[in-house]
Amino acid sequence: MRILGIDYGDSRIGIAVSDPFGWTAQGVETINHKGNISMALDRICELIKTYGAQKVVIGFPRNMNGTVGPRGEKTLKFIERLATRIDIEIIRWDERLTTVAANRAMHDMGTKTSKKKGIVDQIAAVYILQGYLDMAGKQ
Repeated sequence: MRILGIDYGDSRIGIAVSDPFGWTAQGVETINHKGNISMALDRICELIKTYGAQKVVIGFPRNMNGTVGPRGEKTLKFIERLATRIDIEIIRWDERLTTVAANRAMHDMGTKTSKKKGIVDQIAAVYILQGYLDMAGKQ
């Protein structure tokens, strides 16, 4: 069963997908939507079909104290819109510090600052999805 991972942002959405066994997450693409949510949702629906994904895991931002702030509210609205377009399970996954971890990983690999913008969201989506896969594999 393949699972799609999403790191939602105001202008870019990182996408990752699991292998068919649900063991590992790989980056797929970064959708540059610049606020055009309909276009982004269309692309996500295409990717769900292309990969035959049976679940979607979306990074859900919480404040460090666990509360939901403005960023979380925007993500909830995005999830609501996505839910009207797909008929598979959507799982909210705590994404605290995933973008920080993605930036740190790119820094450690020596990725130039100019290239980070295009892939940081994709790497964050990999972290989100891999975290879910690791937890699901332990159950």
